[in-house]
Amino acid sequence: MIAISLAVALAAASPISAEHIKADVRVLSSDAFGGRGPGEAGEAKTIDYLAKQFSAAGLQPGGENSGWFQDVPLVRLDRAPGATMVLGVQGTARPLVLGRDAALSLRNAGTTTVTAAPLVFAGFGIVDRAKGWDAYAGVDMAGKIAVVLANDPDFEGGRDLGFEGRRMVYAGRVGAKLEAAAKAGAIGALVIHEDAAASYPFSQVGSGDTLPQFTFAPLGPSAFKFSGWLTRDVAVDLLRRHGLTLDGLKTRSRDPGFRAFALDGSTVSASGILTATPVISHNVIAKLTGASRPKEVVLYGAHWDANGMNGPDATGDTIRNGAVDNATGTAEVLEIARAFAHGARPARTVVFAAWTAEEKGLLGSDYYAAHPLYPLATTALMINLDPHVVLPAARDIELIGGGRTPVEADVRRIAAAQGLRVDDEPAVEAGWYFRSDQYSFAKRGVPAITFRAGRDLVDGGLAAGVPIVADYNAKRYHQPSDEFDPKWTFAGTAQEASVAFALGAEVADSAAWPAWNPGGEYAPLRAVSARERAPK
Repeated sequence: MIAISLAVALAAASPISAEHIKADVRVLSSDAFGGRGPGEAGEAKTIDYLAKQFSAAGLQPGGENSGWFQDVPLVRLDRAPGATMVLGVQGTARPLVLGRDAALSLRNAGTTTVTAAPLVFAGFGIVDRAKGWDAYAGVDMAGKIAVVLANDPDFEGGRDLGFEGRRMVYAGRVGAKLEAAAKAGAIGALVIHEDAAASYPFSQVGSGDTLPQFTFAPLGPSAFKFSGWLTRDVAVDLLRRHGLTLDGLKTRSRDPGFRAFALDGSTVSASGILTATPVISHNVIAKLTGASRPKEVVLYGAHWDANGMNGPDATGDTIRNGAVDNATGTAEVLEIARAFAHGARPARTVVFAAWTAEEKGLLGSDYYAAHPLYPLATTALMINLDPHVVLPAARDIELIGGGRTPVEADVRRIAAAQGLRVDDEPAVEAGWYFRSDQYSFAKRGVPAITFRAGRDLVDGGLAAGVPIVADYNAKRYHQPSDEFDPKWTFAGTAQEASVAFALGAEVADSAAWPAWNPGGEYAPLRAVSARERAPK
């Protein structure tokens, strides 16, 4: 009872309204917005709604040409019906059903045809010469397809092999594996899907197999022709025919001396047609100009996009509404903007960004970070809101990718003042720090932080919160069933937003510059621009 009373009292004192967040999520995730797909009909409604909400709150346009938007030039890639993938194993052909047995992402506009390309097992597909790992060293990958394991060598290894233990490093991300395979000369790569290693079920991959892909414009031809996933069952059967086991290969692949080897007699053929359509999508940018140091910036961000129109699923639903991911985070940014606008003007400028195309590879935030409207050197801190789940009031918030910046101590102090403790994310192997928009800034040296509502609920503790998260991950994440539920209170969401607001307000009124921990991978990048932050 005491804990519940404290939570209610602290919520009442916060300028963040759970009801306001709920109202925005209800609108943004409605069918009328069509799943907020970049370049689809829902985009125009979404960015218009966001601009009007920022304006109504009293914010100023922060985009290009004194407007609310930043143009983001993209190319949309739609795969035509009829794409195929065939696994050849020692003279026998096994057609793979896309969406059930495998997933296929083509890389070039027009027709792609790959015929009987040899398969090479490349372990975890890690190339990190500084750590002494190179799965492709001395291996001729020209014209071949790499088959790789998900995650990194430390995952399930039971010991630290130099990859931060159970916490995934960037080299374990699928994108890093594909890039390494392409640089080695492969014409394609297939990742063996396992739920734990990938951190999501194959149903998420399979149901999104025909979703449009996006890339930056202009699109050039690539020698790397396709990537994709194989289900665990398909991969186990393939390896069995070579007298190999998946567990045995995982053990072998944890040796830094492991080298890719041919799966003699096994091939993949793939074909399909991609239509490329240039699209101008948009980031939505608002600002509150600082009172005394307007050229210094605190940046809040959340991605407005979901996965648009695609389907139908088993129920006939064709709209991926993205109520949690990420109408909720977008609504948090709107509510934090209102809180700033209704308070005293901070010393630094506060910028509020709603990014496009996060679901397509962090494209909107990456474009901004490469073409910043406010210099990255004088961006003090980036705070990202991508909550992943809607929860009732909790006793905690969860820090994503901790151990990188001293700002984490400030988060813990601020959370404690609000009656919350800060726990490290429980699923460190999922690599969440690299999977949302904060990474676009971190990799360029800007201190960036993200956290989400905790699952130790005031009413029911972990026993109540953990199943809610698990159910969402298994059944709704990136699915049409990620829909608004009028029973949601958004109490946990408001707690997350309240901590984010207080953190940003503190930095916005400070003369100090947040930093990275000494020796951290991003610290040298920040040091390059230190002179631009020196007192004038």
